[in-house]
Amino acid sequence: MFNPPFCRYSNMVNAGEFEVVFRRLDEDGDGKVSPSELSHRLSLIGGDFLMKEAELAVESLDSDGDGLLGLEDLVRLMEAGGEEEKLHDLREAFHLYDIDNCGFIRAKDLKTMLGRLGESRSIDECEVMINKFDLNGDGVLSFEEFMVMMK
Repeated sequence: MFNPPFCRYSNMVNAGEFEVVFRRLDEDGDGKVSPSELSHRLSLIGGDFLMKEAELAVESLDSDGDGLLGLEDLVRLMEAGGEEEKLHDLREAFHLYDIDNCGFIRAKDLKTMLGRLGESRSIDECEVMINKFDLNGDGVLSFEEFMVMMK
């Protein structure tokens, strides 16, 4: 999915600020953002952003089929980028807990990581914590179970 540089900050942006961003992208003030406007503005803030990438982005996000992005399209884009960033952050956190890189968090991994964070827990306490979110009962946390735990 298309994820321009400003999407990673979308969780800090309220609805009024989406409109400010939209107006900055809409260089000619016509209420729509063309591929050339998108390419030009994003290249100014995020490095190389090719016209072809902008055309693909507009094509995939254009909700009314006019070949341009409206404010609603931009809001959806920024909110989706925020979700992608959250998922990426959760994956990074999961990998910190998955100490031996086996794809699961075991009680000993949880104990080790909590210790690094300054929180001393016994293996039994860690097993209880894992069991609370272990949806399939296999004694370990998968990434999906970790996501549930973190919400």
